[in-house]
Amino acid sequence: MAQLDTVIASLLEIDGANGAAIVDADSGMALAAGGSPGFDLNVAAAGNSNVVRAKLRTISDLELNDEIEDILITLKGQYHLINVLQGAGNAGLFIYLVLNRATANLALARHKLRAVAKDVNV
Repeated sequence: MAQLDTVIASLLEIDGANGAAIVDADSGMALAAGGSPGFDLNVAAAGNSNVVRAKLRTISDLELNDEIEDILITLKGQYHLINVLQGAGNAGLFIYLVLNRATANLALARHKLRAVAKDVNV
């Protein structure tokens, strides 16, 4: 669990980050979470697992030979980034990052999120 807490700490260092979680898409359970986004991260983790599963089903139904990298949800005051983890040991997991839209640089945040995500090993 210490490694996951380190990942959460790294994600929260991204400019504008308010909250972050590493989530099991199948169960919707946050394996690690941190920050203060102004809402319950565990509820958001469960809800966003539905989004990830729906998109994975759609890719399968369309018989696309592809993988999800990111899903971006834009709200008036926030960006919600979902990065689906790839690789051995990370199957079925995603990173959920909440950014303050007024203070975050979306391109830089996506770049930093990908850098952190490639080093996650559960």
